[in-house]
Amino acid sequence: MKKYILSIDQSTTATKALIYDSEGNLAAQKNIDHKQYFPNPGWVEHDPEEIYRNTKRAVLKVIKKSGASENEIAALAITNQRETTVVWDRKTGKPVFNAIVWQDRRTANSCLQLKEAGHEALITEKTGLLIDAYFSATKIKWILDHVEGVKERAERGELAFGTTDTWVIWNLTKGQSHITDVSNASRTLLFNIHTLKWDEELLQIFGIPASLLPKVVPSSHINGDVTDIKQLAGVPIAGIAGDQQAALFGQMCIGEGMAKCTYGTGCFLVMNTGSKAIISKNKLLTTIGWQIGDKVTYALEGSVFMGGAVIQWLRDGLDFFKDAADSESLAGQVEDSGGVVFVPSLTGLGAPHWDPYARGSIFGITRGTTKAHLTRAALESVCFQVNDVIETMKMDSEELIPELRVDGGAAANNLMVQFQSDISGIDMVRSTNMETTALGVAYLAGLAVGLWKLEELQEKWKVDRVFKSQVRKEDTEKLKARWYKAVERTKNWID
Repeated sequence: MKKYILSIDQSTTATKALIYDSEGNLAAQKNIDHKQYFPNPGWVEHDPEEIYRNTKRAVLKVIKKSGASENEIAALAITNQRETTVVWDRKTGKPVFNAIVWQDRRTANSCLQLKEAGHEALITEKTGLLIDAYFSATKIKWILDHVEGVKERAERGELAFGTTDTWVIWNLTKGQSHITDVSNASRTLLFNIHTLKWDEELLQIFGIPASLLPKVVPSSHINGDVTDIKQLAGVPIAGIAGDQQAALFGQMCIGEGMAKCTYGTGCFLVMNTGSKAIISKNKLLTTIGWQIGDKVTYALEGSVFMGGAVIQWLRDGLDFFKDAADSESLAGQVEDSGGVVFVPSLTGLGAPHWDPYARGSIFGITRGTTKAHLTRAALESVCFQVNDVIETMKMDSEELIPELRVDGGAAANNLMVQFQSDISGIDMVRSTNMETTALGVAYLAGLAVGLWKLEELQEKWKVDRVFKSQVRKEDTEKLKARWYKAVERTKNWID
């Protein structure tokens, strides 16, 4: 009997393989980290071949760990770090350059030139996005322009582009499937979210040959079979979604106005806007949530670049503690940040500021400042950034957000989630399953192969804990005013 879904969660720092049973329970999981490369300030790269090697290793280990036989796996699903850009040779399958990661800022000046040329209004109208180095198009262009011979090879149709979902699927199918889903396509700056097609005018603006691009498919859809892993031979690839859209679905935010925030490497607040593509007036992103059958669900999104990565930096860069989980107990040694404000714009500022030239800053340090104060300020900085997005989203959608469903590794930090509720004045609802990204795409795959119906999935979502605001509004207003003051002073730091 087909009773398992295997999810691959190819994230910024690791590749995870997870197996879910027919009840949606996690049967087994295996995580394998990959190396981060920082060749220049503001540059972030991954090795695509390492990512695929790790994918195969994680998949084989999780199958063995779960005890699932190959004929019991109904489908494979993949969710991924979005925008991260890979270009490879169609014949050899070899990447022409490292993957340029979504956090990478090397194309900030190119983006500025595109804005100065007057392209932003058209691009936002078609894609729902802003011109920013965050997205894939300028990363593709950089590879075409800076790697010897690549532009000519691309124009001859010899090369392929993909985000990491496309790269992994290409390898899983031995080059038979060059595909991505609508949610990932909607993050490239090249996809028209209204016509659901690659846009010729946008391709001309960025100077990118159409032959590079993958076929775009629904998020819940059977798209060929695995051939490169013997133990999965013949298993259909039936679910694909960018990580944040997958988490929105995994949190069962399937009704218009429902919202979630994933606290991962970055923080991503996404609101379901139903069949309407609401174009933001306040620098949020309009994106595609998912497509099931012919029905497309849209979303509003605010992206915070430095979420859990702030805690990783304190751990790895400053040696404050050995384990990221220790940040909660260290921050808990003090009642507040002692007046310290940390603006963690280590790779620029995301929504709603969109300043690639901002850099990280710490204000309010005195002789009495300790590691505990700095750690607490770092945790609070994540919440302040998310609150900026919450307030902006309320303006754009003209809807109150009564509750925010939260997930991701950093959402296990009770001190931080409570501060988020305090500063934002809304209920924070943490689900029992913190890996909602992998679960969401497993749900999409399960729907495609008939393992579940949508009504059944809604019943599977369960609450772990609800955090309610415990602070007076006038006190939070003072804290927010100090945060806004600090943010303004970090902007436009790099000339």
